[in-house]
Amino acid sequence: MPPKGTTKRRAANEGSTTHTPTLAEQLSYLQSPRPFKNPNYTKNANRRTKNLKTVLGQERERERVERERRRQERDSQAMDVDGEVKKELVEANEEIPTYLSIEAPPSVLPQRHYCDITGLEAPYTDPRTGLRYHDKSVYELLKNLSPSAAKDYLAARGVNPVVR
Repeated sequence: MPPKGTTKRRAANEGSTTHTPTLAEQLSYLQSPRPFKNPNYTKNANRRTKNLKTVLGQERERERVERERRRQERDSQAMDVDGEVKKELVEANEEIPTYLSIEAPPSVLPQRHYCDITGLEAPYTDPRTGLRYHDKSVYELLKNLSPSAAKDYLAARGVNPVVR
């Protein structure tokens, strides 16, 4: 015997088969045309994908070949009838630096130190643990820190942990 309230009620217009779309069906874009897709598109099965390292290497090689071609072109234009190189022309056409070709010396400014706990700038170092800290509230936390936790913080910074 079925539980109470589970008997099916018959609809008053059971004979009609018209389907009224639900709100989800009315708002659906499933059947609408997609003008942004090309219906004639076919995927090229022979195309090989390349990883980023390969693409960057090919780009550097292409730039190097282009620089070498420009240098040879410049050198051939800079020759006089006597075979002497015009220094002014060579210096005027010096290479323009790009993000890939620019090289700079190391900074003369001192390296910045950051707090091992908060990540903020750290002007202080705890003499007992060697941890860097931002202010006195962080120092209070460091005083109660166990030696193993201090070693973990130092190891995260990449320092050989020696805690006294």
